[in-house]
Amino acid sequence: MHPDALRIYLNDHLSGATAGVELARRIARAHGSSPRASELRRLAHDIAEDREALRDLMRVLGVAPRRYKIYSGWAMEKAARVKPNGRVLRRAGLSTVVELEALRMGIQGKYLLWRALTPVARLTEHIGTERLDTLLDRAESQMATVEDLHESAAGTVLGRERL
Repeated sequence: MHPDALRIYLNDHLSGATAGVELARRIARAHGSSPRASELRRLAHDIAEDREALRDLMRVLGVAPRRYKIYSGWAMEKAARVKPNGRVLRRAGLSTVVELEALRMGIQGKYLLWRALTPVARLTEHIGTERLDTLLDRAESQMATVEDLHESAAGTVLGRERL
């Protein structure tokens, strides 16, 4: 293990996970009355749990979270909200499509994180590969859910069906 590389890598993912939690919660709130609201709330909850799993793994590995990384992830998500979307005062359907695409990329990154940590888990008895397998499975399920939501949202924006 390369401690400096591991510290930087995990903190970078913590930053991304912070942004992902904020984004998933925002999407769930924005669609709180949609037929898929419970699915969106579950997704946001699971993404928040995954962030906590990352923090737990960091604790086990003796990697301190860098607050500036956490704050930068939070700020990046807030800054991403300020984008032209064809409307001035309210959300546009296109916002949901783009946000789901960003969320999908974040989940893919998280999936790759869990895969990258698998060899690390084999080097230490503190991390079980079973836990990483569970997190990998959940990331795959989240990607499938977001892809389905994205298809529905894109269909709405392009005139097919509703989210």
